[in-house]
Amino acid sequence: MEHEVYVSRDRTNLGHNESAGLVRKAVGMALRAECVNVPCIVSVMLTDDEGIHAVNKEYRGVDRATDVLSFPLNELEPGRFDPDACEKDPETGHVMLGDMMISVPRCEAQGEEFGHGYKREIMYLTVHSVLHLLGYDHVDEGEMKRRMRAREKLIMGDDV
Repeated sequence: MEHEVYVSRDRTNLGHNESAGLVRKAVGMALRAECVNVPCIVSVMLTDDEGIHAVNKEYRGVDRATDVLSFPLNELEPGRFDPDACEKDPETGHVMLGDMMISVPRCEAQGEEFGHGYKREIMYLTVHSVLHLLGYDHVDEGEMKRRMRAREKLIMGDDV
């Protein structure tokens, strides 16, 4: 399945030139695991803490940086992807899932803190965000969060 994953940077000195490839790989892993069998479009902005803080404050009213933000275009039920319920690109017919924003410095810090490195952290945050685009959430410590964490673990596996 050929998905369109657009990865851009709003800062020039983020480093980690391998990030775009890792993000594309993680998007593909998550969409395959969720049985998304139609071409999709996902946009990803790589930024720093300052950039993600500004967006978090403007769109969510949260005055702090975070690791990842997700902006789904569709209201989907977790685990039940329905392409007919989604916005489509008028030129290609591909399903538009939404946008995400990832803080590269947070990936560095959390990868070190959790002992698994930058590569796994950026892929994990990408998988996490794709699940949000597909309707998963974790607003409390309840069943939805447990279900989302289980999907993340399954998708990430041990080979990343």
